[in-house]
Amino acid sequence: MKNTIMIGDQIFGNRLAYKFEDPQRFDIVIFRYPDNEEQLFIKRIIGLPEETVNIKKGKVYINDSKEPLNDSFCFETPLDADNGVYRVPKNSYFLLGDNRNLSMDSRFWINKYVNKNKILGKAVLCYWPFHRIKTLH
Repeated sequence: MKNTIMIGDQIFGNRLAYKFEDPQRFDIVIFRYPDNEEQLFIKRIIGLPEETVNIKKGKVYINDSKEPLNDSFCFETPLDADNGVYRVPKNSYFLLGDNRNLSMDSRFWINKYVNKNKILGKAVLCYWPFHRIKTLH
């Protein structure tokens, strides 16, 4: 998630964020890693339930869109890679890191999708170190 969240940053997560509404595209969420639920991960939601995510030449397309998603939050230009087409199951999400070139995310996991009940909360604030205090978008 570099540069949005750096190694050593401390984050507040809102555990109530999804009690009355569903996660939205681009939310940064804290969740149980699907390949080892003992680990907690933090990534950005890209694909919503029952959508098709297509990654072509480093750009992300949802369903049959001709326009790629605006990923201006990524601090580097994504590699010119084709990572495939992913059909997100019902009640699940496809997640990517903001540091796309080095992120271990849905593209590379054995279990590609995060079920809604494995999302623990929405990341809302970086509170440490002090010089990096900010709300997360």
